[in-house]
Amino acid sequence: MENSTTSRDSSNNTQDTSEHVKTLEGKEAVDKLKELAKGAENCFFCTSIKTGLPLSVRPMSVLDVDDDGNLWFMSHVGSAKNQEIEADPFTHLFFQHHKNSGFLNVYGISEILEDRKKIEELWNPLLKVWFQDGKDDDQISVIKVSPTHVYYWDTKHGEAVAFIKMAASIITGKTMDDSVEGELDF
Repeated sequence: MENSTTSRDSSNNTQDTSEHVKTLEGKEAVDKLKELAKGAENCFFCTSIKTGLPLSVRPMSVLDVDDDGNLWFMSHVGSAKNQEIEADPFTHLFFQHHKNSGFLNVYGISEILEDRKKIEELWNPLLKVWFQDGKDDDQISVIKVSPTHVYYWDTKHGEAVAFIKMAASIITGKTMDDSVEGELDF
């Protein structure tokens, strides 16, 4: 995966940012991706990404993040989403794990597969809401998103410590930032 600093924004925080920026690599990067992506109830799955034009966005639930960092979803074979991916495989995913932390920005390339073995592996009973014939529904496809750029924002010590530090910061007027952000490099 290529490194990119385009996801970082400028903050009004006057603290030294070097202690808040941490690139994670290899297994540590995949573990962080799994934690944030699978911990989020949904993500915004964006397709038809073209400069100057509205993109297509829909909420979806990631079903798995494999050990290579690929994200897996299920979709209806004839959906507009699948048609858009076939025309342009570049995909952008946005996740939010908690209200104030656990943000994930994933840019990658999607691939549509009609792999019965993978469908069986990913299947859970809640998916019957969208696929009435269950895991044997012939209208199920899987979408594999292979990330090319991933950036995260999180807390160093968890939501509770971050909340305490935010409250203390408000009371004392001193910056007590518990944030960490950086690239995830597989």
